[in-house]
Amino acid sequence: MSSSLPVITTAERRHRLGRRHRLAPSVRAASAARAADAVVALHATDAATVFLSLRARLTGGGPAAVEQALYGDVSLVRMLSMRNTLFAVSAELAPYVDSSTARGIAAKERRTLLKHLADDGQGLDAEWLERAEAAALETLDALGTATGSQLSAAVPALRQKITIGRGKKYETETGVATRVIRLLAADGRIRRDRPRGTWTSSQFRWVHTQPWSAVPAAEARAELARRWLHAYGPATEADLKWWTGWSLTDVRKALAAVGPEQVRLDDGGTALVCPGDTGPEPAPEPWAALLPGLDPSAMGWADRGFHLDPAHRPALFDYAGNIGPTVWWNGEIVGGWAQRSDGEVVWRLLGDPGRAAEEAVAAEAARLGEWVGDARITPRFRTPLERELVA
Repeated sequence: MSSSLPVITTAERRHRLGRRHRLAPSVRAASAARAADAVVALHATDAATVFLSLRARLTGGGPAAVEQALYGDVSLVRMLSMRNTLFAVSAELAPYVDSSTARGIAAKERRTLLKHLADDGQGLDAEWLERAEAAALETLDALGTATGSQLSAAVPALRQKITIGRGKKYETETGVATRVIRLLAADGRIRRDRPRGTWTSSQFRWVHTQPWSAVPAAEARAELARRWLHAYGPATEADLKWWTGWSLTDVRKALAAVGPEQVRLDDGGTALVCPGDTGPEPAPEPWAALLPGLDPSAMGWADRGFHLDPAHRPALFDYAGNIGPTVWWNGEIVGGWAQRSDGEVVWRLLGDPGRAAEEAVAAEAARLGEWVGDARITPRFRTPLERELVA
């Protein structure tokens, strides 16, 4: 390893996180799309995560401002993409995410469903699926928007049931509606619209839309890798492979197209940054943040050692490796938080970051409580510390 490589210290990595992820108050974003672009994509498996991740990064506005971005001007869209997971990305970035990642997922989803249909033995095939999809889209055109249940009620084909794993221990009968709707969404022919209930609900209505404009896959992967490196670098090839879910070959080709520079880290290891991005990052002002479960600042790397003490993992992660709500101080995870049934936001520090940190966290918790208002947040993935705090 060359000792002449530029050095980026752990402190500088945390400076980058605070500034580039728009978490320090002085660099918060003016729009939801810009906040999302700052971290490339927002985890959206849990409906509340999108809202709470944006709350921490926006200069102002309540849940209605996020709803406007998602359902009004549609500057932010949810897509099944990296790691076959639901994310929210800016409409500007969506064609690149679609071509680099979502197209492959959609093709795999279609192959899987067609195999299930063929194995079921009822004569359901690609032509039947095409007719079912067309009927669903025609119904959406007539209704404007509809939930999955409303679509199933209006489209007889979506009430079809099939048997998966016939004759095996895991044999089960299931309806096709959810799978057909998921496939239409993966293909970009429908998108999630306003949910039934509040902004914390995942019972979305669906609306007919047009697929994204085509971008060559290699170009799209390179653009996504470049944006990711800017937001998360210094980072490794393994980090990018984990974050995207791409094959190692695709990761290496994308990085080669970007032409990243290598830097040395405090621990003696090496990592990658965007070309020309080796200079020191100015320290932001001291900042605290209360981020939701699965927030991208906690989930952007396979190796999170520079901002997370390994001793804190058992309290903050569930059994499947999903991180819960976290408390941050100057680029480091220092605790966790939760909302109790009466609406109170409670938190606990896993160590002693000092009085200034405690005061800043308390102020941020008050800001979060005011922003959430009457809504109640229960993470989809419950972690030991979150459960303790609400008990």
